[in-house]
Amino acid sequence: DQLRRAASGPVCKINIDSDCRLAVTAAVRKVFVEQPDVFDPRKYLGPARDELTRLVKHKNEAVLGSAGHGREIMAAINS
Repeated sequence: DQLRRAASGPVCKINIDSDCRLAVTAAVRKVFVEQPDVFDPRKYLGPARDELTRLVKHKNEAVLGSAGHGREIMAAINS
């Protein structure tokens, strides 16, 4: 709720890096717990990447409200 309110106000930047790192770490740990014999990075980094993608999409769509504003952002950058 706090992030939603901040994103709709005059805030210029909201850092979600900690959430991203927690999501990636949790996904890697889950693979290691469920499949302790896995040592190929592709087997645990793939699920971590998928979880990171899910989280960032959720933050952009449901929390930050920034989904769908790419053209506006690029126009502002290029002007």
